[in-house]
Amino acid sequence: MKTKTITFDQVGIISIDDNTANIFTIILGSFLIAVLAQISIPLPFTPIPITGQTIGVILVGGLLGARRGAMAVLTYLMEGAIGLPVFAQMKAGAHVLVGPTAGYLWGFVFAAFLIGYLAEKGWTVKPTSSFFSCFAATTLILVLGTLYLAAFSVGFNEALIMGFYPFLVGDVVKSSICAGLITGIRKIS
Repeated sequence: MKTKTITFDQVGIISIDDNTANIFTIILGSFLIAVLAQISIPLPFTPIPITGQTIGVILVGGLLGARRGAMAVLTYLMEGAIGLPVFAQMKAGAHVLVGPTAGYLWGFVFAAFLIGYLAEKGWTVKPTSSFFSCFAATTLILVLGTLYLAAFSVGFNEALIMGFYPFLVGDVVKSSICAGLITGIRKIS
């Protein structure tokens, strides 16, 4: 049996020399997002909960790179769409992908790609640039989620109150956690 090699490239992106192992890594990334999605705090004034999904999305994108990170998020969304209870609060079904949180969920794909791209360019090697890269990705999620909420649910001003402002401080904290983890993992690689 041939041994597969998993290494980190020069900027710390996980590099695997086998397609099967790449697929496994993408599925593992979707599993991480699903597990962290269950860390969920409902807020009484908004249909959008505080979740750990964002941390999973940023870690997966930052460690797997743009393509595999986005693929892991798409896999996660597909798992939820077919009925696996992987979304926050154990929700499942295609209807979640068009509900109030849909903009955030679809924003995860773009955020994973963005942080993965920035990681591939070396922006997650140092703690400060890693934090700003992570914060750019979390902010992208907030912007896309808020725009969707405004367009399909409550209007722009109400969407800012329900879906943007309450999450900014948390996203600073999540970005700090992700930057620390990504930078730390790169140092031991």
